[in-house]
Amino acid sequence: MTDAAPAAPGTPAPYDAVVLAGGAARRLGGADKPGVRVGGRALLDRVLAACADARTTVVVAAPRPTARPVRWTREDPPGGGPLAALAAGLRHTTAGHTVVLSADLPFLRPGTLRRLLTALRDTGADGALLTDAGGRDQPLVAAYRTAALRRELAALAAAHGALTGLPLRRLTGTLRLTRVPDPLASFDCDTWDDIADARARIREHGHVLDEWISAVKDELGIDLDVDTGVLLDLARDAAHGVARPAAPLTTFLVGYAAARGAGGPEAVAEAARKAAALALRWEEEQSDAAGKSASGGGPSAPDAG
Repeated sequence: MTDAAPAAPGTPAPYDAVVLAGGAARRLGGADKPGVRVGGRALLDRVLAACADARTTVVVAAPRPTARPVRWTREDPPGGGPLAALAAGLRHTTAGHTVVLSADLPFLRPGTLRRLLTALRDTGADGALLTDAGGRDQPLVAAYRTAALRRELAALAAAHGALTGLPLRRLTGTLRLTRVPDPLASFDCDTWDDIADARARIREHGHVLDEWISAVKDELGIDLDVDTGVLLDLARDAAHGVARPAAPLTTFLVGYAAARGAGGPEAVAEAARKAAALALRWEEEQSDAAGKSASGGGPSAPDAG
């Protein structure tokens, strides 16, 4: 069964996701690559966060704890290679479009998948995939028409007797593909040097705050997008106008107040606005008091005479 109704203009079609997470990770010495942490989060959880909009997410690997629920499956026999794993995952999908991902993409974002799905829709191709910094195709960071994948996998299985051991290029070579350059989102972690590079990059000044907020939301099970600039401005005003420890305590109270109310981004923004206004009034009172003290103004002392 596939989707009969097209997506609204400008909106990517609904999609399912198949994440291949059962490789041997030989270049990592056989380490559990999906479980390796980058920025405090397992690589697999980072990929699952990027495809959280999928109607169904299928992970082809042995089950493990993950930050969000997924459907698990395995190729038969396990270790049969990417085409066998993809075929196993597709058995659990129903959407007309399928995003196919490896489990080692630390910089994948939901916006990247929307770009791929939009390119797939607009070009009429069988698939839209990312290319890396060297212009190389990355077929495991891609969106495909599910029917095209099933058709070509069935043809390959008929021609070779099985999909076990067949390389991915046997599939992609038969598909009409469009390409979307993205050196960052296509960055994958095949070696320990790649892991070290990814860990260093997310600690750079331009990335660390967003990475930290995303990690905290995943850890706490919070699915809420708020204006971090508003909260940072509030923390600055509280620290400057009241006292430095007031910054974290105030932002905590804003979150608590929002949770007691409507609980959405608008509630956070409204609570932050009220707290920021209070911090500014507090600072104005302090400034007024300091000015009067310096000028000798203020109420006079009782007459001693």
